[in-house]
Amino acid sequence: MAEEQQAQQKPAVPKGPAMKHIIRIANADLPGKKPIGIALRKIRGVGFMFANMACRITSVNPLKKAGALTDKEAEELEDVIIKPGNHNVPAWFLNRQKDYETGEDKHILGPTIKFVQDNDVRRLQKIKSYRGMRHAAGLPTRGQRTRSNFRKNKGKTVGVKKAGKQGKKG
Repeated sequence: MAEEQQAQQKPAVPKGPAMKHIIRIANADLPGKKPIGIALRKIRGVGFMFANMACRITSVNPLKKAGALTDKEAEELEDVIIKPGNHNVPAWFLNRQKDYETGEDKHILGPTIKFVQDNDVRRLQKIKSYRGMRHAAGLPTRGQRTRSNFRKNKGKTVGVKKAGKQGKKG
């Protein structure tokens, strides 16, 4: 019984030409020696939970080495990662809900994430919203205290300066 569980947990790793050292999914190179559940996290925009969800939908063992995937499995994983809406993934799982321009729920991958974030911050600054002004000033935007934190350029501490020693006449 224990042997069956171990065989189920760790799939055999093929040697030779069947094992790929680099696998390409969603325009990202993934290391073939790592388990696919961990290797998928190398794609910007895919985290631990999203990678496990993609493996579960495609019924791929997340402990299987990325280099041991068949072409069909790699295509299925790529389809789930690129178009999660086609696979009944709930909206709360996506990283871009209610997009500002289209109003739809999306999952953004790769360098597009940085581009979209920069555009959002630029839009907030252009309309001079509170959050936009805080971004422009380099201050926290979500109500955190600023007296003791976020002091990267302002000095170590805030407080009362001690008066210097004055010469006492004695």
